[in-house]
Formats: sequence, C-alpha cells, structure tokens
Amino acid sequence: MRAIDAGILICMECHELNRQEPDSNEQTCTRCGALVHARRPNSLVRTWALLVTAAILYIPANLLPIMTVSSLGQGAPSTIMSGVIELVQHGMFPIAAVVFIASILVPTFKLVGIALLLFSVQRHQPLSARQRIMMYRFIEFIGRWSMLDIFVIAILVALVSFGRLASIEANLGAVAFSSVVILTMLAAVTFDPRLIWDNTESDDDHD
Repeated sequence: MRAIDAGILICMECHELNRQEPDSNEQTCTRCGALVHARRPNSLVRTWALLVTAAILYIPANLLPIMTVSSLGQGAPSTIMSGVIELVQHGMFPIAAVVFIASILVPTFKLVGIALLLFSVQRHQPLSARQRIMMYRFIEFIGRWSMLDIFVIAILVALVSFGRLASIEANLGAVAFSSVVILTMLAAVTFDPRLIWDNTESDDDHD
C-alpha cells in the first residue's frame, strides 16, 4: 500500500509525515510549515522542459571548444573529444578514460536515463517499479561526478596563467557543458520519484 492510499503525505522539505486533510486545497507541514502535496505540481512537465533544454545544449557542449591551452604563445582550442584523443596519443590512457567517462558517458546516460524514466512513467511502459527506482537512484549517484571536468578546468585556468609562456583559457564549450550538467541535475531534482509507484499494479511488481 502506498502512503497516499493511507492518507499520509510527506513533506519534501523536512520529510515529516502529515495526515492528509480531505477538504484542504493548500495543506502545510505540521513541523516546518512548507506546502505539502500528494505529488509535486507539474513535476513531469518541469522535468521534460529541463531535459529538452539540456539535450539542446549538449550539442554545442560537444562541438564547441571547451578550453584553449597556449604554450609559448601558441595553442589551439580543443573540444572534449579532441582532448580525449590528444590524451590517448600522449599515452595518458587513465586520464583519457576519466575524461571520456565523466564528460561523454555520464551526461549521455543521464539524458537518456531521465528520458526513459519519464517516458516509462507517462506511457506505463513495461518497466517494474523496482527497475525504475534503481535507474533513478543511479542517475542521482552519478550526478555528483558530472562537474568533474568543470572543476578541473576552473582549477587549471586559475593556476596556469603565465602570460605568453603558458596559459589555459575556458571557451564557450565549457559554458554549454556546465549548463547541461546543471540542467540535468535540476531535472533529477524536479522529478517526483513517488510517481514511479503510482502505476505499480500495472507493472506486475508484486514481489
């Protein structure tokens, strides 16, 4: 049985359990006073909006140069993928693997994973509630590593600044990539995981 079937609402701010008031349009938490809803209002619409925006920005994030490394006055801008290729060519395979996973695989998986989660909830696709919640938790887990590249670029830009001798400059690709990361993190936050359990009966998840 779901909590909503028992007339219990959870506060998303302090996680206090509140008894649902049947005749109340706007119910507040008995502990913190925040508005309590059975489900987050317009959760799917907001998540889709953030996800689509992130998907659009994901294109320039990979096509535009993310940073320019200059040495002795010479340097060329590089995209994420060209940077990975350069690292491989210099034999730095572990670093190349970290950059590829953090900058290519993780954002791609988050975009595809959230989209599949939304589609399965809206269209009642044959995914069990257990599969959906595992996917949601994994998306939340990998989200903390999404900003790895941006942190590295920020540190390098701050530390490597020696005029014409050596310098590192962030480019528009870094801005687009940061936007993708932030938007996908917000998409995971705005999605209400309680929606996963709303059609459990239809998913035959009775284990």
